[in-house]
Amino acid sequence: MKILEKTDEKIVFVCELSESLANAIRRSALEIPVLAIDEVEFYKNDSVLYDEVLALRLGLTPLETPSNMVLKEKCSCKGKGCSKCSAQLKLKAKGPVTVYSKELKGKVKVIYEEMPLVELTEEQELELVATARLGKGIEHTKFSPGLVYYRNVPEIEIDKTCQECKKCIEACPQDVFKIEKEKIEIKDIYRCDLCEACVEACKKNCKDKSCIQINPGKEIMFFIESFGMISAKEILVEAVKALEDNLKQVRELP
Repeated sequence: MKILEKTDEKIVFVCELSESLANAIRRSALEIPVLAIDEVEFYKNDSVLYDEVLALRLGLTPLETPSNMVLKEKCSCKGKGCSKCSAQLKLKAKGPVTVYSKELKGKVKVIYEEMPLVELTEEQELELVATARLGKGIEHTKFSPGLVYYRNVPEIEIDKTCQECKKCIEACPQDVFKIEKEKIEIKDIYRCDLCEACVEACKKNCKDKSCIQINPGKEIMFFIESFGMISAKEILVEAVKALEDNLKQVRELP
């Protein structure tokens, strides 16, 4: 495995694995439990947004997921809702004001405090109680921990006799190539997203002869971008664990 980028919010790495396994890991990220607002009880809402629209915005507000919280269906309260499986957040505001996510007050932390929720004008009021719970992305996208996707690392073949090198380079939107001693060289192969703009430029400017051939390689370039509920590294680790658990259940079938 070769790590190209690593932060709490994003991990990019390259490794040799099949597309089926890469896709299984990608799909398994939707089985990671994360915290999100699931129910909202409105006491006052004089804003221009309907209750349902504002509830949707609240549901998509990233919340920090506590490590000691459990899924409702696995909690000792048997799904009734308690401090082990759910958390309440309160919001109260009066216009004129722009209501931001930081106005949500409770035991759980809002990741991005400056997310605008709604604008209240003179004399408009908003008062609500929101209940957050753990959930999985397979039931609703608000429980998705982040973006997980991949692509093949390409294998690029370059004809050294190409006479229109600058045309090929100018056509590449990802700055993959460079000219070294009047010949095309690869500057950074990991930038290539297989768009084949350079191939089309070669066909157009080299009398229908393509001096560059691009094919999907054996390596996979994997991207994980966290929404903030958990780190990008945790998404990768937990996705692999979820995949292992599913495979274990298959092996235990009679």
